[in-house]
Amino acid sequence: MPASTKKFTPEIDAKLYREFVAVAEKNGQTKRHVLEEALRFYLKNVVPSQHLVRREVMEDFERSVSRNRDLLERLAK
Repeated sequence: MPASTKKFTPEIDAKLYREFVAVAEKNGQTKRHVLEEALRFYLKNVVPSQHLVRREVMEDFERSVSRNRDLLERLAK
C-alpha cells in the first residue's frame, strides 16, 4: 500500500533552495527525497535535543556563571 502524502509549498531562502537542488542533482536524488530525509533527521535528532534543558534555564545558568566568575575561578584553584 503506498504511503500517504501531503502537499505543501513553503517559501525558503533562495540560496538555500539552490544548494538543496544542487545536492539532490549531484546525488541523483529527487528534491522530495532530500527534503524528506532532512525533515526526518531534524525531527529525530534535533528536536529531542532542544528539550533537554529549557532555554530559560540555560540563560539563568549563564547569567549566574558570569555573575560569579571570580568565585568560580577561586574555587577551581
